[in-house]
Amino acid sequence: MARQPTIVGNPVLLVIDIQKSAFMDGDPGIPIMPGYSDNMRRARSVVDAAHDAGIPVVFVQEIHRRDMVDYGRELDGSEGIHCMEGEPGTPVAFEEMGRLPGDYYVPKRRYSCFYGTEMEILLKGLKAQTLILVGGMTDVCVHYSFVDGHQGDYHCRVVSDCVGGTSSEAHQAALNAMEYLQEGAVLSAEDIITAMSEQRMAAE
Repeated sequence: MARQPTIVGNPVLLVIDIQKSAFMDGDPGIPIMPGYSDNMRRARSVVDAAHDAGIPVVFVQEIHRRDMVDYGRELDGSEGIHCMEGEPGTPVAFEEMGRLPGDYYVPKRRYSCFYGTEMEILLKGLKAQTLILVGGMTDVCVHYSFVDGHQGDYHCRVVSDCVGGTSSEAHQAALNAMEYLQEGAVLSAEDIITAMSEQRMAAE
């Protein structure tokens, strides 16, 4: 099939799990690749571009109850306790990401932003057709959210220098897997900001 345009129809920016821990020293409970915090900071430029272009922004937060009843199988692998409510690293990094009053917020208990959340209802209300993903982790929450979006027939795009994985190798492997599902899915911040600007100008 022919490669699709970067943005098809109505886009929505999903800011996946950019939480305070991304900008704090210490152990977040999940392995992170070198340069992870830099990529999260760079995501701010994409959020700003979305705001400028009138593109809806949805902040997604992984958060778990303190009695740990909703971790499920998440602690069976390489991850320790993470994203527990009441911990300093768990809140969404709203200030760092420049949240505006009209932005949306969706909490989640699992990796995918679709699983057990209101995401699908929200996206239908926004008449979304293209999902643009930034945040973490490339090989976990970003990848799984991308796949669920793909299976929901959304055009999915991931901003390669605004996501970060559990390792550099896992980050790249996940990007490769997403590109396999949708050709042209993996873009740089510069690429997606340009596409957002072009869409805004076309609408004026």
